[in-house]
Amino acid sequence: MPVSRAVIADLAELSTLFAAYLDFYQVPRAPAEIGAFLTARLERGDSALFIARDAGGVAQGFVQLYPFFASLHLAPAMLLSDLYVRAEARRQGVAEALMQAAREHAVACGACGLQLETARDNFAGQALYEKLGYVRDEVFYTYWLAL
Repeated sequence: MPVSRAVIADLAELSTLFAAYLDFYQVPRAPAEIGAFLTARLERGDSALFIARDAGGVAQGFVQLYPFFASLHLAPAMLLSDLYVRAEARRQGVAEALMQAAREHAVACGACGLQLETARDNFAGQALYEKLGYVRDEVFYTYWLAL
């Protein structure tokens, strides 16, 4: 499964995948909002987006990473913020290929680790993450303040 860093030419397909991702989490947004958000990420380079394509070149999934600093490690790290694979492409190694691309990118950037969150009922995702060596945090809770 070929995975490459997304560029502005990938925007249309990436926007379609991102819309499906937002629908999956029941937070649909207008296509124009999604396009503007992704365009800003790609143009500013404040995130790293990778896209997986099948043998025919059709986009099957994406992953998005944001850099941050892990203060407890005194080092840069990466937040694996978004991962999505089209329903028709699941169980074919797409997510694993995207996760591998994320790992390689983080290593190349000198990150000390990758952090991610997932829904408590995302058992397939949890199994994949644990298979890939991710360890569930049993010490810290995640909180969110909406502004």
